[in-house]
Amino acid sequence: MTSGVGPGLRTSPAAVEGMATLLQPGAGRFPSLLPDSPRGHPRMAGHPRPMDITLPKPPRTIPPFSRLRIATLVRGRQSEAVWVRPALLILLGVTALLYLWGLGASGWANSFYSAAVQAGSSSWKAFFFGSFDSSNFITVDKPPAALWVMDISARLFGVNSWSILVPEALAGVATVGLVFASVRRWFTPAAGLLAGAVVALTPVAALMFRFNNPDALLVLLLTAATYATMRAIEDGRARWLVLAGTLVGTGFLTKMMQAFLVVPALALVFLVAAPTPLRRRLLGLLGGGVALVVSSGWWVAIVQLIPAADRPYIGGSQGNSLINLILGYNGFGRLTGNETGSIGGTGTAGSMWGPTGWDRLFLANFGGQIAWLIPAALILLVAGLWMTRRAPRTDRTRAAFLLWGGVLLVSGAVISLSSGIIHPYYTVALAPPIGAIVGMGVVTLWMRRDRLPWRLVLAAALAVTVVCSYVLLGRSAGWYPWLRTAVVVLGVAAAVGIALASHRRGRLSAGLAVAGLIAGLAGTTAYTVDTVLTPHTGAIVSAGPAVAGGGFGGPGGAGGLGRRGGGARAGRFGFGGGPGGFAPPGGAAGGPRGGAGAFAGGPPGGFGGGPGGAGPGSGLLNSSTPGSALVSLLSTDAGRYTWVVATVRANSAAGYQLATSAPVMAIGGFNGTDPTPTLVQFQAAVQQHEIHYFISGGRGGGPGGGSSTSAAITTWVQST
Repeated sequence: MTSGVGPGLRTSPAAVEGMATLLQPGAGRFPSLLPDSPRGHPRMAGHPRPMDITLPKPPRTIPPFSRLRIATLVRGRQSEAVWVRPALLILLGVTALLYLWGLGASGWANSFYSAAVQAGSSSWKAFFFGSFDSSNFITVDKPPAALWVMDISARLFGVNSWSILVPEALAGVATVGLVFASVRRWFTPAAGLLAGAVVALTPVAALMFRFNNPDALLVLLLTAATYATMRAIEDGRARWLVLAGTLVGTGFLTKMMQAFLVVPALALVFLVAAPTPLRRRLLGLLGGGVALVVSSGWWVAIVQLIPAADRPYIGGSQGNSLINLILGYNGFGRLTGNETGSIGGTGTAGSMWGPTGWDRLFLANFGGQIAWLIPAALILLVAGLWMTRRAPRTDRTRAAFLLWGGVLLVSGAVISLSSGIIHPYYTVALAPPIGAIVGMGVVTLWMRRDRLPWRLVLAAALAVTVVCSYVLLGRSAGWYPWLRTAVVVLGVAAAVGIALASHRRGRLSAGLAVAGLIAGLAGTTAYTVDTVLTPHTGAIVSAGPAVAGGGFGGPGGAGGLGRRGGGARAGRFGFGGGPGGFAPPGGAAGGPRGGAGAFAGGPPGGFGGGPGGAGPGSGLLNSSTPGSALVSLLSTDAGRYTWVVATVRANSAAGYQLATSAPVMAIGGFNGTDPTPTLVQFQAAVQQHEIHYFISGGRGGGPGGGSSTSAAITTWVQST
């Protein structure tokens, strides 16, 4: 007997029953085609409904692939030792704890950039250009990539200290992870872990990865570019060079020409060590160069093509030009000291930024920030290059030392010899190469310690490190004086033991290794912990405790090194504020829509709550701190004006803007020396009721020259 179940197909009832069972839900991967389905055929008489069969539900478990991925995350790759991945997770966790601990205590940190974040979080035009205020009068004196990251965070979580500073801390954790990955790739996990730990425990790194300057993003991008170059050296593929060029270009949009300092090392080492013919290496470099130009130039081209009347003034330039800013104030002027509009930098050894020379990184202003392991890194760099001197052209060990060593030497030389504006925290760019060289060198020599020459080199690196720590710790004589003695005693003992002991394994070797690591990292770790536990505010900040003999001179007098204000380390190199104060608006048209009311020359204190014209801590490099009465006054009818108040210099303006959440006109930009607005433009803005109040007290000009329009505006307001 047969039964038709479709055109051209004939089968038996038993086959139909078997097919029905097969198509039962849960029986296979196919959907049910039985009676309750609109696509099904009539059920044959005498056969049970398959849906009447109830199957037990399987227990809910984590799918095997999910368990595998969780296990892989914790355990790591099967080819690695069982301790590697947990050790990496501990390193990243401790780094995150260090960089996130008490982060909100720094408040707005650098108020100049926090005010720009506030502007960018409320205006997409300000976001794109990196404007200081949401009314787009003037930009900050840097490109906007670092602001973009903080702007997005502020748009998601609101404008507050945590939303601004957490992205910086996460950039630090990512940098430590990238340094580990880079060193681990060509060396051992132990070398990667040591390299990452050195970066995490560098005082200036702990400072800048907890601060809202552009340096945090810059260091992350350049570290990622170095990693991408290492990948390109492995197989010679151009795509990794394109990525490296793109990352460096994005670094240019973060802090302009400082990003290009890594380019010579990246390009030359790829050209030397990539395992491909010379023609392919040159073509790869060409592709990376094109990516570099495009990624660094697209924003510059757009801004330059937009008419000046349709965009904010380019802060830091003397001609409202990005090219002027790139090549001058943020470019070659930093090297020569010839910076029109700067507050200092005369191009001489006696400039306000301190003496130049090969030893600059070890002097009082810079030493405690970065110098702890520089001597050891240089010794290990020479040793690594010497031991690979006869290796093939494509040897990865030599390529790694050349790559990281080139980055360290070029960047360190530029910082050491620059006569223009230079701040100690710029040295954070040296932390990744120092960490990588120390990690690679120490572990490589330790594995060869059965040979006396390499033991002596390793012992010498440790000895010079503890001597350097002894000197640096001695500059803060009253700060844990026992620590420097303990470092020297333990370090010298470990160095002698390493030089004399030839055991490759055993408790003695393990004990010497632990003692050497503790002695070598104790000083930098102590400075890092002090940095983490101290809030930092102001435009120029410094890591570690107060140091004797440090600090820069400047207008208004220099603040003491490590001076703390209000519980915060408010700029180790502070400048006093100018004269002036707050007084009730009188003599000017101060009513609503009545022009600019003047706060000029009244008694010190007043609304500001302290001396110095703009509130406690105000000055060239510190923000104003307006009192509640002044904030209330400025906030009244704020929405009726383009700028709620105008004042000279961006740091003075930043405090008012952050307190009122309303745009403030920063006359003259950061230093008060940019030629904007002109007196005529300011008078027109007052006549058109775009500016509500003017607060005096800020002064433009300075040793670096620049425009005097801010002084003319102040004089006009006071006389009118």
